[in-house]
Parts: sequence; C-alpha cells; structure tokens
Amino acid sequence: MRPVLVQGLIMSTFGVALTMLFLGTFAWFMLGSFSSVMLGSDGINWVDGLLLGAIISSTDAAAVFSILKSSNLKLKGNLQPLLELESGSNDPMAVLLTTTLVNIVKTGDVSFLNLGITLIAQLAIGIIGGYGFGRLMTWIINNIKVNAQGLYPVISLGQVLLTYSVITLLQGNGFLGVYIAGVVLGNSNFTYKSTILDFHDAISWLMQIGMFLLLGLLVFPSQLITVAPIAIIIALFLMFIARPLSVIIGLAISPYNNSEKLFISWVGLRGAVPIILAISPIAVGIPDAKTLFNVVFFIVLISVSIQGFSLGPTARWLKLENKE
Repeated sequence: MRPVLVQGLIMSTFGVALTMLFLGTFAWFMLGSFSSVMLGSDGINWVDGLLLGAIISSTDAAAVFSILKSSNLKLKGNLQPLLELESGSNDPMAVLLTTTLVNIVKTGDVSFLNLGITLIAQLAIGIIGGYGFGRLMTWIINNIKVNAQGLYPVISLGQVLLTYSVITLLQGNGFLGVYIAGVVLGNSNFTYKSTILDFHDAISWLMQIGMFLLLGLLVFPSQLITVAPIAIIIALFLMFIARPLSVIIGLAISPYNNSEKLFISWVGLRGAVPIILAISPIAVGIPDAKTLFNVVFFIVLISVSIQGFSLGPTARWLKLENKE
C-alpha cells in the first residue's frame, strides 16, 4: 500500500468530506422540497442534509474485500491496494464527521470555524494517540507474563478499551485512535499473534451479528415505502454524481487515467458503517432521525445490490482486469 498511501489518505479524508458536502446538499434539496408532500413533514435543513451525507460518506471495507475475493477479480496496477486502503481507512473520518454534526444538530451551535478546529484537533490527537498506544500495546503484550495463553486476547481487548477511553478524554477521536493502534499492532511482531488475531476476528463477527439484529429491530417496512422514491433518487445521485465528483477532484493530480477513476468511483459500496452511524441521531433524539435512518437503509441496499454485483463486469468492460 505504500505506493498509493498519499492517494488513499486523500480519498479517505478529503474525498469523504467532499462526498458528504455533495450528497448532503442534494439530500437537503430533495428532503426539503418534497418531504412535505411525500413524507408529511416540514423537511430538513442544510446541516441535517450534511449529517445524512456524513453518515453515508464512507465505503464499506468488508463489502469491497469480500466481493474482490469471492469474484477472484485481479485488477491492473495499483487499483486494488488503493481501493483496499481507502475503504479500510475512511470509516474514522465518517465517524468523526457524523458525531460532530450530531452534536451541532443537537445543540444548535452552528459554527464552521469551531467545526474545523474540532475536526483538526480530533484527527491530530487520534492519530498521535493511536500510534503511541499501538506501540505501547506491542510492548505490553511482549513483556507481560501470564500463566494462560487465553488471557492474552483479553489483555488486548482491555487495551482497545483503554485506548478509546484515554483518547476520547483527551478530546481526540477514539475510533480513529483505535484504528491507528490496530494498524500499528497488526504490523508488529508480538507474542501469540495468531491467537489474538483469531480472537478479534471472532469478536468482529459477533459484533456484525449484533448489528444486523439491531437493524432488524429498527426497520419497519411500512415506513420504508414512504421514503423509497426520494431515497432511490438520492442513492442514484450518490453513485453517479457525488462519488464520481469526489474521486475526480481527490485524484486530480494522480497518475490514474479516466477508466481507472471511473472504476474507483463505482467501487463506492456502502454497508455496515452507515447503518451503525444512522442509529446515532435516533439515540440522541434528533428530529426526523427516523427518516434519515430509512433513507440510509435504502441507499445501502441499492448500493450493495447494484454496485456490488456489477464490480466484475465493470472491471472487464473498462479493461482493468489483470488476466496474468
């Protein structure tokens, strides 16, 4: 991933912010103009639209990895590392934007100067703290002596919670800190590495099961019908306008050609993370949070259905498949 590190980080930060801006503005227009007719509400303001854009702004790493692997799709050049790096590293930015906008909507304090300062501070503290805790995790696991091998995964889980808590208390982004710490730890040599990795893989599956159980408890088909037309239009705007524009701007000075940028745009699958983030407005009691959740549900469903099943044919149509 080193050859595509700069482009990947641009897409996972600046690209996410652009997607939020484009999609949020369009969602504000759609939900503001037609919600009184179709949804029976007064609509949403621009900040609410940006919140929707932030929730849906990141691509889903699990979906991208799974589809590339299951379809045995090998891409030319550095396309695959870029897609994996972007989808695997853009979730913290989406979480940061969502939590910040949820706080703005809840308090009514709309100050974009404070928003910018807060974003920069949370990113800086999260990155520095995450790197430091990642190195500390490695040292602790290699130097602590316990009698049972099964306790090492428990120690690592405790370190994850400690990392998140301390960075959050320091006004940093705890999600980003944990992510960076995991990258540092995962690329280091430490005691019982395979055991610890298997433990966290099992935990991640358990969390996904819980996530979809929670999704089932929150989704009501009768409510989805009313938002379906608007949600489908917003989803199509995301796939064909917002995501391509963010890719074109973010990779403007990159060596990728138009076909490669088009494919990168098409691999903007949405999945688990937007579903989780869409619960945040509901949890804090934001008005129209249920409408936002239902729209996000449709966007994820359409993205996985259309983009997910067409990645292979699209790569072959653009002549980007590596057949060697």
